[in-house]
Amino acid sequence: MPFNSIFSWIVKKRIHQIELFKKFPLEVQKELFSNLISTAAFTEYGMIHKFNEILTYKDFQEKVPLTEYTELKPFIDRIIEGEQDILWPTETKWFAKSSGTTAARSKLIPVTIESLEECHYKGGKDLLSLYYHNYPDRKLYNGKHLIVGGSAQVNYLSYDSYFGDLSAIIVKNLPWWAEIRRTPAKEIALMSEWEEKIEKMAQSTILEDVYIIAGVPSWTLVLAKRVLEITGKSTLKEVWPNLELFMHGGVSFEPYRDEFKRIIGFDDMHYVETYNASEGFFGIQDLVDNPGMLLMLDYGMFFEFIPMDSYNGTASTTVLTLGEVEVGKQYALVISTNGGLWRYIVGDTIVFTELNPYRFRVSGRTKSFINTFGEEVIVENADKAISAALKASNAKLRDYHVCPIYMENGEKGAHQWLIEFIEEPADLELFRKVLDDTLREINSDYDAKRYKGMILNEPVLTVIPKGGFDQWLKSNNKLGGQNKIPRLLNDRSIAEQILNVLNLN
Repeated sequence: MPFNSIFSWIVKKRIHQIELFKKFPLEVQKELFSNLISTAAFTEYGMIHKFNEILTYKDFQEKVPLTEYTELKPFIDRIIEGEQDILWPTETKWFAKSSGTTAARSKLIPVTIESLEECHYKGGKDLLSLYYHNYPDRKLYNGKHLIVGGSAQVNYLSYDSYFGDLSAIIVKNLPWWAEIRRTPAKEIALMSEWEEKIEKMAQSTILEDVYIIAGVPSWTLVLAKRVLEITGKSTLKEVWPNLELFMHGGVSFEPYRDEFKRIIGFDDMHYVETYNASEGFFGIQDLVDNPGMLLMLDYGMFFEFIPMDSYNGTASTTVLTLGEVEVGKQYALVISTNGGLWRYIVGDTIVFTELNPYRFRVSGRTKSFINTFGEEVIVENADKAISAALKASNAKLRDYHVCPIYMENGEKGAHQWLIEFIEEPADLELFRKVLDDTLREINSDYDAKRYKGMILNEPVLTVIPKGGFDQWLKSNNKLGGQNKIPRLLNDRSIAEQILNVLNLN
């Protein structure tokens, strides 16, 4: 069957629709808002909050509160037990286990047929559509698509409801045209034991003709290195000569970019960033030479934004619509969706890079920052600083975590960086200096606190032994592709756990 010809036809149709929401973003969001409210008007949540009386966005703000998982959990628990028409009118059987970060217990996010088909699958198709649009001569459907999903065991919650990582739900429900090109086999993709899974994924894909890899950069790198160990090859180009695209998301790609370039082994490789979470598929890098991601406005999600300079969780009083945001300011993302999430604070922060069309970058988490001493360091700052240090010292990163060192016993404060290297820097002092200097250059608040060491001493580096972060994840039953090491935390709780597990205290 001429898959490439069929997909080329689909691409042209979908690109026209994308151009429409780029041209009329506010109108598309307004229509989607009305459809969400009218569809859910006679659910229990809709009746509690009088959806049938909501005619304007102002009505919506007044009648429907901002929510986090804690507020929606009692409703979700009842859906898990089999009750329906609670948050959304269609039957809900699937729940995505959202790790967010490893700092808290997993959340179970409802996945409806609408959110699966009109959001997550639509996002996957659009990613390929935009890629084909940018590179019309490509033949991606000639080869296999290697999906590095999370720990994907599907579990029974009740007689007729199930949960698993989002990747498990997607793999379980993939349309046939996507399934026939996916690798590895479903029985491997759905394995829950991550170490065995990496081995079997590597063994089973080395003879495939892989054109696309999709996954979180850190875990994809683990798989890639195992593939090279098994095959004895130096680069992935030697293993998969037709490899041309890496679709990545979940964490910043910048600290991993140079290592991927080295391990892939050729320049004609394309990287596309996506922002796909358990709660929804939010953005796709749609231009070749622009790192900003296009905000996908017709996926059944109504967007709101809380300026981070006035953020106070569900008690936040300043909430903006898409038409009110500005370039360069940091916002907490709020969504109402066809999965039954209402004014839900996702926990991620974004910064708009353009408003025509709306493009953005992910800047961090609402709770992933360090501001113990007024330094206001966010994940985006830390990623840039560590990328510069890696490059200057010719080191390669596996992962990192940063926390404060408190002012105690007359000592000044500092930041402790727990870093696991793939290859350690030959000069750790050079690494520390570039890290500190770069952070001072890009963050004036940090620089002010570091001035003459008046408040903050230089960073303290703690090198984590290889496999150390995995050991900590495993001790918390969190080892898997969708579980991430929290990059920044404003207290020492996670750092102390890691140090204790590794006997580094």
